[in-house]
Amino acid sequence: MIDVHVPKLNNNDARYVLVEWVAEDGAHVRAGDPLAVLETSKATEELVSEGEGLLSHQLLVGGECEPGQVIARLFGTERERNLFAGGGHEPSGPGEPGPARAGEPGGAGTGASPHDARPGSGGHDEPVITGPARALMERLGIGPERVRGLGKKIIRQSDVEALAGAPAPAAESDAYRSSEWSDAYRPSEPSKGYGSSEPYEAGEAGEIITLSRAQQRAAAVVELSHRTIPPAFTVMKVDVGAALAAGRALTKRLRTLVGLPELLVKAVGSVHARFPLFFAAPLDGRAVRGSLAPHVGVTFDVGRGLVIPVVRDAATRSLGDVSRALMGFRLSAMRGGLREQDLLGANIVVTLHNEPGVVLAIPIVFPGHACALSLAAPQREVVPDDAGGFTVKDVVYLGVAFDHRVVNGRDAVMFLDALRAALASPETLATQETDMSPNAIAPEAAPDSPEALSPQEALPSPGIPAPPQVAAVSQAVASPGVPVDADVAVSHEASASRAAHAEDGGTV
Repeated sequence: MIDVHVPKLNNNDARYVLVEWVAEDGAHVRAGDPLAVLETSKATEELVSEGEGLLSHQLLVGGECEPGQVIARLFGTERERNLFAGGGHEPSGPGEPGPARAGEPGGAGTGASPHDARPGSGGHDEPVITGPARALMERLGIGPERVRGLGKKIIRQSDVEALAGAPAPAAESDAYRSSEWSDAYRPSEPSKGYGSSEPYEAGEAGEIITLSRAQQRAAAVVELSHRTIPPAFTVMKVDVGAALAAGRALTKRLRTLVGLPELLVKAVGSVHARFPLFFAAPLDGRAVRGSLAPHVGVTFDVGRGLVIPVVRDAATRSLGDVSRALMGFRLSAMRGGLREQDLLGANIVVTLHNEPGVVLAIPIVFPGHACALSLAAPQREVVPDDAGGFTVKDVVYLGVAFDHRVVNGRDAVMFLDALRAALASPETLATQETDMSPNAIAPEAAPDSPEALSPQEALPSPGIPAPPQVAAVSQAVASPGVPVDADVAVSHEASASRAAHAEDGGTV
């Protein structure tokens, strides 16, 4: 008999959800065959068999499991499997479930009979609702009658999102009130509270809204960042006219989308050898752990929650390769197909805030990193030209939040200026196939940044339909806990020694 254990998929979730058995109970499987699909707070992972035998499920679909838990067993013969299921197996300890088959009352791994299961968690007559889907239902006030009407055995977050845009059946509220669901899983009454347009009276308290699992993980990381990291923030105005024009030309030439995000990721990789502290992992205040290669995390939000997949070793990858990697991440994020391995190993993060009208955003520096970059949306501005007239420029505000124990203000200015110069020469980025520094390693090398906290939880997960911005323009000057560094809080005209940068890259 071979036990099938749940592997550790990340460092942020203590429990996962079994959303699907790919191999049926009793099926003959071989090593490498897919067995089940597990869902974490950010991704889904396929569990494969490490041996050969007859499969016996030990956990119901929709049930929660934790790393190391046995959720299935492989038997050499049908007789051995039947003997185990029929009671020929004695529990080895007080914590091991009895021999009943998965799916039956008291079955292994259920923790309770299916009749005791909470709504949407695997009862025989109800659809299985995954954790993220259930949290979204509660947040949007979608009742179980509507998801039951979909006729699906497994309800995922994308199904709930589809329901959010459809009109609710007129009889839903009455049917819902007559159902036997527990009060703990009912959305609030529409008279007042979450989702209601009726204002509260003075002193009246609103309902308590439980955050989703993903948002709770994000809250923990954000709180830890603000509690343990003394941050500072520097922003530089960058002329991106040449980068935008080159991006359009490169998109046609490379036959893949090239925009400011792709160019910036490549630019970040290209300066890794010159600015090692920005890619380092702080240790005890007296030392940092350097990185062998730049692994750049990039934020994506396609309406399903914020994720930060990682472009590994951006220095040695061509611009076309970086572009295709980011496009693959976008499509996977839209389809809910990101894997845990896509989200691990970053040692620097680029946060994208390119919605029209967003001028500036201040990211957090999440634990284990020294900095995080923010790229705002391009803005057009009218500036004087050398002929005494005026011209129009495309500019962005490129910011860096950094751990002030590791990085000083002057270093932050030099880092941003190096990125500004790289974006001013986009064709150079397009011809960089490899990093010439001795620190470059192969893309498949193991991650060298600490794995205590994964970058996918670094920022709050936005709501639906439109994500809120991390910071408004006013927060750039005075954001609680994120001071603007005094070394660089000057205007373009305040220092004659920086006049050369006034046209493209002043700091505020």
